[in-house]
Amino acid sequence: MNFLIIQPKLEQNIAQLEIELQNNSSADAVIFPEGYLNENVEQACSLAKKHNMILIGGYRRLNESLKDRAIIIDRSGEVVLDRIKYSQTTFKSVEGCKIGHILCDELVKQGVKSEDTSGIDVIVHPIGVGMFSEEQFDEWINEAKKIAVTYKAMIIGASHGDGSFRGRNVSIPTAYCFDQYGKPIFISKNDIRTRMLDIATKTVSFPQHVKL
Repeated sequence: MNFLIIQPKLEQNIAQLEIELQNNSSADAVIFPEGYLNENVEQACSLAKKHNMILIGGYRRLNESLKDRAIIIDRSGEVVLDRIKYSQTTFKSVEGCKIGHILCDELVKQGVKSEDTSGIDVIVHPIGVGMFSEEQFDEWINEAKKIAVTYKAMIIGASHGDGSFRGRNVSIPTAYCFDQYGKPIFISKNDIRTRMLDIATKTVSFPQHVKL
């Protein structure tokens, strides 16, 4: 499977996602940050169906006091995984690939919180805004590597391309991927280019970057 990893800027709509889908038709699945969809889940479902792609990331429901949720939308536009942050980690088999989420600081607060940890293929880590220090960047990258080794699963993380944590004036856009042995496929800091990852061959390419 080809996974498109995007780091859009924070926005109220999902225009950047739509452009990436239009420009990268060879992708099977798209990974985007925590909270990116906002209230635009219905539109995202329509885009998944229109472009025949799986969407994996996060969104927020305003009626739940802005609590983040993990979401997977399949190619038919159906929501096949939807869970609230800090709950039990859930996994879904999508086209033969067992996929689950850890959302943002779940990485360091609870890791993978599930008894269903056998045969995991990919753990997706949608991050909100970028890291607020070099120390945090190093800590999260190291924790991600440990999870990959522990569960013998590929792990892929991506933050937004902008934003800061609680008013801090530092934001380090972050994306990474470790294979099931903890070997880095890529580690990105301050580089928000869209990446295409072939999970079978563990190769990364850079589609033409969309400037908005």
